[in-house]
Amino acid sequence: MTDLSIAALSGLLFILVLLSAFFSGSETALMRLNRYRLLHLVKNNHAGAKLAHKLLQRPDRLIGLILLGNNFINILASAIATVLALRLYGESGIAIATGLLTFVILIFSEVTPKTWAAAHPERLAFFSSKIYSPLLKLLYPLVWLINAIANRLLKLLGIDLNVKAEQPLKHDELRTLVTEAGSLIPKQHQAMLLGILDLESAIVEDIMIPANEIHGINLDDELDEIKKQLINAAYSNLPVFKTNVDNVQGFIKTKDVLNQINNETFSLESLTPLINEPYFIPNNTSLYQQLINFQKRKQRFAMVVDEYGVILGLVTLQDVLEEVVGEFTTDPSDSSPNIQRKEDGSMHINGNITIREINRALAWSLPSDGPKTLNGLILEYLEAIPESGTSLKLFEHLIEIVQMDGNSIKLVKFIAKKNNEESA
Repeated sequence: MTDLSIAALSGLLFILVLLSAFFSGSETALMRLNRYRLLHLVKNNHAGAKLAHKLLQRPDRLIGLILLGNNFINILASAIATVLALRLYGESGIAIATGLLTFVILIFSEVTPKTWAAAHPERLAFFSSKIYSPLLKLLYPLVWLINAIANRLLKLLGIDLNVKAEQPLKHDELRTLVTEAGSLIPKQHQAMLLGILDLESAIVEDIMIPANEIHGINLDDELDEIKKQLINAAYSNLPVFKTNVDNVQGFIKTKDVLNQINNETFSLESLTPLINEPYFIPNNTSLYQQLINFQKRKQRFAMVVDEYGVILGLVTLQDVLEEVVGEFTTDPSDSSPNIQRKEDGSMHINGNITIREINRALAWSLPSDGPKTLNGLILEYLEAIPESGTSLKLFEHLIEIVQMDGNSIKLVKFIAKKNNEESA
């Protein structure tokens, strides 16, 4: 090395700095690769992705190879820089060379290439994999020896090397992964994925139609009234009961009745055989489990009961699916059929709307761990039965009770925040 000219040593030093940048950047690029996208590219027979995936199966060997090359190059560069400094400046040049080389390696071989590699990992990772794969085979004995010594040292320190590097993601971690994906996942798909993840944490009581809102066939009504209800039914399944919903007899599929309803022989006796057995479910059943139960039982309709067997409401397969895909409405501009937007920015909201539906439709964060409906939340907040015209501030939202139905709130007006600020 001492026989080489200053120009040759300078050129060699420049090449070593570039090689150091390659090793540093490729290390960051390979470790920064999105594992899920990498697997997708492997399945599509992407050559670079297949090599990168194979290298990442044994990260200890890959890191050993990269550090072996990088450290060798940096040490060699340091030796060349020392020789150059002695030739140019004598003994005093060693300190200058040390400081200058440290600056060059830090900027041009570490920070810059690693920053670029972190922003564009695939470009450098797939290219470097084509170099590292044969290089690993060539230097395998040396890499194996380095890893053996390092692994032995880790065992002496009590570190378990058999623990899997990739742990299964927990529920909250999956939510974070989907939420933080940004533009990688379209907003519509993101909302559906979050809906699927939330099925486990929600129960049927959160989304059920409460008992006082259940519309069905009352066998105590006149036959003409029953016919009218069947003809004008908005649902494909209707509960059948005597006197009230607490005495439910089952449910009937309207399509099974419509072809007989105009016959002169149609009567309650001919209706009875068409009534299906009621399907009862506990109110604390998770939505995920209920979706599976609907599938197993080939059912679309269930009555929700509490621990005493009292009917609290009903839930349908459509209700569960809406938690994933959103409301099934005829008007795509409607975020929810229970929410009516006004020209002044205010909203009229049905008192029996569930808290989950409000939060999902309006991107609010009203507490859902207590009362399940807006009516229940207001009553709990006031600790009294309000009158029409009562105004209050509910969790930073200014509201007015528009209409009462007995002891329950039927309609609520949410005043727009802009109006709130002006009135303040």
